[in-house]
Amino acid sequence: MTKNLRATLTVVLVVAAVLVAALLLARGSTSVPEFTENAADNTTAGEQVPREILVREDSHRLSTAPEGGVTFVEFLDFECEACRAAYPAVEQLRAEYGDRVTFVARYFPITSHANAENAAVAVEAAAQQGQFEAMYQRMFETQAEWGEQQVSKADVFRGFAADLGLDMAAYDEAVADPATLERVRRDRADGEAAGVQGTPTFFLDGVRIQPESLDDLRSQLDRALAR
Repeated sequence: MTKNLRATLTVVLVVAAVLVAALLLARGSTSVPEFTENAADNTTAGEQVPREILVREDSHRLSTAPEGGVTFVEFLDFECEACRAAYPAVEQLRAEYGDRVTFVARYFPITSHANAENAAVAVEAAAQQGQFEAMYQRMFETQAEWGEQQVSKADVFRGFAADLGLDMAAYDEAVADPATLERVRRDRADGEAAGVQGTPTFFLDGVRIQPESLDDLRSQLDRALAR
């Protein structure tokens, strides 16, 4: 092996090692754990937040416990990968706890997500026809198809509405109505008032929690129910 060839091979191996290291770092930086927020927020875990900020009369309830029961609130973004990762866990808990826990979903579209607000408006338009839950589920189940794109996916969301059998004239009117967007932004404003900056952010009986896993969240719900 000549000296020049040996030097060339050395350079190639060094470059390859650097590329592998960069790929590993990139993979680590983009992975999304099950319960990880996209951004730090200024609410300390354990700090009580007034109920009137977290749950409004028109807040969307996925289940309803008897008055005075346990309330779980999630501020979410339909384009958020961490919200999508947490979605199956929340659905599982809803199935397990039934009407013992009030599960509340509130919009918190992140401004850096091009279609987050469009998606929330589409869900709210469906909610006006009594189909909040169905559209909420459809958004998360299809997120990989439309998320992380810079062009509007409003037509895709309209297709979801048609698939659900909605009155499309009423849906289009609701999407175009500024009041629908204002409804979404009121949720976000409440989230900001509660100190939310990233999604998903969870509150249990008015206290922000930071569960690390499904079992952790289940344990916290059990403790709340036992109180």
